[in-house]
Amino acid sequence: MQLKGRDISWLEFNERLLDEASDETVPLAERLKFLSIYSSNLDEFSRVRIPTIIALGKVQKQTKVESAKKITDIINRQLERFGSIIKNVINGLKERNVHIVYNEPIPKEVARQTDDYFFAQIAAFLRIYYPKSEDDFFPENNHIYLAVHLQKNNAKQLAVITIPSDFLPRFLSVNENGVQYAIPIEDIIKLKLAFLWPDIIAQKAYSFKVTRDAELDLEDEFKGNLAQKIATQIAKRDFGLVTRLLYDKEMPTELLEQLVHSFNLQNAMVTPGGTYHNLKDLSAISIADPSLKDEPWPAISYPLAKDRLLQNILQRDILLHLPFHNYDIVLRFFNEAALDANVEEISMTMYRISGTSRIAEALITAAMSGKKVTVFVELKARFDEANNISWAKKMKKAGVRIIYSIPQMKVHAKVVLIKRKDKGKLQYIGLLGTGNFNEVTARFYTDQMLMTSNTDLLKDLDQLFELLKKKNKALAADALLPKYLLIAPFNLQSRFEALIDREIGYAKSGSKAKMIIKINNLEDEKMIMKLYEASNEGVEIQLIVRGICRLMPGVKAQSENIKVIRVVDRYLEHGRIFWFYNNGEDEVYLGSADWMTRNLYRRIEVCFPVLDPSAKTSLKHVLEIYLNDTTKEISSTAGRNNIPVTKGKARRAQAEMYQWVKEQLHV
Repeated sequence: MQLKGRDISWLEFNERLLDEASDETVPLAERLKFLSIYSSNLDEFSRVRIPTIIALGKVQKQTKVESAKKITDIINRQLERFGSIIKNVINGLKERNVHIVYNEPIPKEVARQTDDYFFAQIAAFLRIYYPKSEDDFFPENNHIYLAVHLQKNNAKQLAVITIPSDFLPRFLSVNENGVQYAIPIEDIIKLKLAFLWPDIIAQKAYSFKVTRDAELDLEDEFKGNLAQKIATQIAKRDFGLVTRLLYDKEMPTELLEQLVHSFNLQNAMVTPGGTYHNLKDLSAISIADPSLKDEPWPAISYPLAKDRLLQNILQRDILLHLPFHNYDIVLRFFNEAALDANVEEISMTMYRISGTSRIAEALITAAMSGKKVTVFVELKARFDEANNISWAKKMKKAGVRIIYSIPQMKVHAKVVLIKRKDKGKLQYIGLLGTGNFNEVTARFYTDQMLMTSNTDLLKDLDQLFELLKKKNKALAADALLPKYLLIAPFNLQSRFEALIDREIGYAKSGSKAKMIIKINNLEDEKMIMKLYEASNEGVEIQLIVRGICRLMPGVKAQSENIKVIRVVDRYLEHGRIFWFYNNGEDEVYLGSADWMTRNLYRRIEVCFPVLDPSAKTSLKHVLEIYLNDTTKEISSTAGRNNIPVTKGKARRAQAEMYQWVKEQLHV
């Protein structure tokens, strides 16, 4: 059976971002945003995948060198395309009086403002290091630095300047004579080398950064001895497992060699790049002209039949489609729970916490008012570890019971359980979602959230929280036996297999058999093989997969009945919806789990049935909207990817979603 490479599939998604960035029908400010996302994704790829590629090449030199070269070639080609696109976008913005200073001298029109900004702001945060001196300095992960050769009496010394983008905006914004200027702060610093070293010849400064390994899930791909060999190879690198040194390709060889030697980076991938790094910061440029941006889609407030949200949930389920619905209703859920005198307990999982989390503040309020609040904080949430720790400490200080990570097992579920007493009767109220409880990312990710008081579902959830509180005990396969919820690593994978098997059974009997799955990533071989089996038995399968998809559709005698599409648009597709025809009795699930090995077997994930008939109908309509996109949708076949869809009139799924949500709520 044929499978696509995981890394190739990831890079195909990155290519799709470049497609949007190059699309002249997309407003210029939004094209800049897609370039920013591409840059961020490539950094993540370097942290997460490059270490494995390097190590695997050493373990299996004969078999993997070619694939590693293929990946490198794809990245280099994409970077070349990135450079061409950003030049076109910047030129287009300049024609519209938005001047991003990029690979050019700082215009004289703003020279005074930049000079003032250096001395009033930048200078306070400048840090200069001289590697191999008494300073025990090593570059922080993905932070930008300038490398400078200092020369005095024919002796050369390396100096490293930090770019204070953690404390100041990466781009200084200045309005002058009707033009908005955005100037990279490293360019401002470069102009002040003579000021920093007045008695020494300071040659030109060149930017660089180091990328370190993120947590790696080697077991996703490699078993037993091979996984151990790769882990051993990765562990041989020094200084926090540096994966890559990215440097300005104009940097002189002598300076580059001194940089590598000073930080002992001989085992890292030394990669030439452009003048600027961390171009994810492009998204932080606030462009004032509304004509350069997407048409606004103001979030829709969900109408409540009763004054209290919790009372509404006790009457009927509430299904939210974010960010089309206003996230305020989610914040209200927590705020009401914190202030409701009848609420006795709140339990929840937190995977990625906003830096200014109103939800965490509400939980603090609840604890300080005497409620029993338990929060499971995942400390292994990739790239958000420090933020999660900070909030955990604040909540713990206020009286919230904090439970930290289970060893070797991330808690990725997005669930909340409220226990409330009304006239002596215990009430369960739950919030279960496909996305993180993070009010910042909720503005940019599409997700579904279900507010429910269904006792059957929530008793399963109660059991899960009781299990999480015993985190030091081994999570045996039968440690949890939920009746209604699909919870990894206990019954989620087996229940999904059973649902597919049921469709296979209908197909074999000559009945209609169909499923539609919308997920972020499809990587697990066992689930892919089950889909291939279903296809060969005549089950019609439609997959909406945003990112990694190792399944190869349209292959004869393998996947002829499987279609795969991807939608990339204004919002990042994040919702996970699983629909099964079930002989006309539709069965629909939502949840936190992609079909990746880590999600199915080595994480705590929760998928949940949508039982309310109107909610099920709504989700089926959502899937139909996405399957009929002809503007932002691309498809895949056995040999081609990112193929534009041409099937009738122009339709755009996210725009239709917004209009449909408005119509549903009679706004």
